[in-house]
Amino acid sequence: MRKEKILTVDDDPDILDVLKLTLSEFYEVIQANNGAEGVQMVQQKLPDLIVCDYMMPVMNGREFCKTLKKDILLRHIPIIMLTGKGEVQDKIGGIEAGVDDYIVKPFAPDELLARIKMILRRTTRSLDANPLTHLPGNTSIMEELQRCIDTKKSFAVGYADLDKFKAYNDKYGFEHGDQVIRETARILIKDVRDKSGSESFVGHIGGDDFVFVAEDKDVDEICQKIIDDFNQRVLDFYNEEDRKAGFILSQDRQGKEQRFGLLSISIGIVSTVNHPITHVAQIGEIGAELKKYAKSFEKSNFVRDKRKC
Repeated sequence: MRKEKILTVDDDPDILDVLKLTLSEFYEVIQANNGAEGVQMVQQKLPDLIVCDYMMPVMNGREFCKTLKKDILLRHIPIIMLTGKGEVQDKIGGIEAGVDDYIVKPFAPDELLARIKMILRRTTRSLDANPLTHLPGNTSIMEELQRCIDTKKSFAVGYADLDKFKAYNDKYGFEHGDQVIRETARILIKDVRDKSGSESFVGHIGGDDFVFVAEDKDVDEICQKIIDDFNQRVLDFYNEEDRKAGFILSQDRQGKEQRFGLLSISIGIVSTVNHPITHVAQIGEIGAELKKYAKSFEKSNFVRDKRKC
């Protein structure tokens, strides 16, 4: 697994040594002696996080931070600033320049490591989050599935998407389609968490595709609750005429006008109870196959693979 890369910037060689000693067991550490050198290092090495001092020659910490935040390709990199004890103005200056966190010298190594871990996790989720639902995106989904595999405990993954969503979008427009996507996300979050607790996982692959992870013993009940809630709430997204008719008129992919039933949700369940899962791609392959089968029923439903391996 790739080690995340941390750039430390300080003009004090003793501080650089302490930082390297503290961080090198867990991260790849690169170092610079001042802000100007730090900017060059960021451009060349693209670190995942930066720890820099406030008081430095050539370019101080505030100017270093402001320079990076002006660059659209570098502004996402989180920065922790080191400040002297009680130097309030340093902290204010850093915050105004866009620093993500600060820590007072002398610092406790465990505290620095904890803050780095927290910020890296938060940054990954922020960059990866789906802009419409703010749910974790593909990178976080892959990491969660890999984590589940690594624990070697049984788990189930639900792959869910909406049926007839393109026809709905064509008839009602993208703004209404986005509302349906957001409501689907709310349903998934609530129903998965109600059964599996706050530690459960729900991700948004993109468009109308979602994924969630739960214990196998809970997943059937979760799926049924999702279906019941979706079928009830989706009616609110149609006008009265279409609700009463039970279908809409829209064009198919060939441009021909067709009748399309109301939106439904299909879920395919991949479980380690029936399949020994050894890699993430295996989950995706089985999930896609099951979801395709679930969609063939033309109504909200869920299916699980009962084949034994």
